[in-house]
Amino acid sequence: MHPITNRYTRLIGIDHPIVQEGLGPFRTPKLAAAVSNAGGLGTVSMPGMPTDLEAGARTFREHIEECASLTGNPFAVNIPVGVDGNGVVLPFTDVYIRTVLEARRSDSVLTDQLTVLTTSAGFPGDYIGLIKDAGLIHQHKVGSTRQAVKAADAGVDVVIAAGFEMGGHAPSKAVHSYVLIPSVTEAVDIPVLLTGGARDARGLASALAMGADGVAMGTRFIASTANSDWHPAYIQAILGAGEGDDVAFDGVYGPCRGLRNAASKMLTDHQESAGEILDTVELTRWKIESMQRAQTDGDVTDGLVLTGQVASAINDIIEIAEFVPRMASEAADILRRLASALPTPVPAPV
Repeated sequence: MHPITNRYTRLIGIDHPIVQEGLGPFRTPKLAAAVSNAGGLGTVSMPGMPTDLEAGARTFREHIEECASLTGNPFAVNIPVGVDGNGVVLPFTDVYIRTVLEARRSDSVLTDQLTVLTTSAGFPGDYIGLIKDAGLIHQHKVGSTRQAVKAADAGVDVVIAAGFEMGGHAPSKAVHSYVLIPSVTEAVDIPVLLTGGARDARGLASALAMGADGVAMGTRFIASTANSDWHPAYIQAILGAGEGDDVAFDGVYGPCRGLRNAASKMLTDHQESAGEILDTVELTRWKIESMQRAQTDGDVTDGLVLTGQVASAINDIIEIAEFVPRMASEAADILRRLASALPTPVPAPV
């Protein structure tokens, strides 16, 4: 018997309500497989926004197949819904979603294992029906209660409620997790995951106490032995981060959170001029390439180092196979200990 079983673990078919966030735009298949093998839900991220989208689609398919070869358990993919200044969905979103659907149609192994598609950034709109018709479980990341209700009403299966302290692409509403999660869980009847600020059993127990069904973590999983594809300098930058070393800047789909360095300072100091020099697509591609450069080459000065505020509290590199089940077990112990400290109710007099 697993320490925490709820509607989310039953829906996804996993042992523990612990999810690895999308962590692109670089390779995450090994990391995703490690989290899935540990009983959580790993996520394969999209491989950036290359000029040749067909080549990007082939890379994405390779990453998906690599993850499937490393685990026999369910895993997810994460695809942001990017839009241009006129609200038109950017081509990469359509190409990557259709790549996932085709991969499942053409490979019975992927049909059984690639069972979850997570969308983020913009509203997935017409893709909701397409994802559902393909037999996928659809998770969508939101940054406000209004967005959560809109997504639930449109038919998504799970909402991931993102607090502003999260790393990477942060919500424009800038609401903290401890304000957002209770509001979202009151407003929708589908499973809710917390993302932003969680790093151990205490974060999971807190999320469950607020009515969520689990947590999604990014920064915590970056600093792990399974993340062997990323440059060690990136991981060391996270381990060396202190409180206040993070900053929100103008990212790809809105606000983004990462470490303070020359790259993020350029965006915070020159947001308007950057938009004048490059159009939306070119500027988006530059930012994604900067993120990739930090992850692949270890350029943590002139590359964008995405991380959440929780980096200041992360000081070690974990073994995911041991960490995930221990986190779930310790969260259950916390909740039991708190419950046992409560006095026994005295029956009211008749």
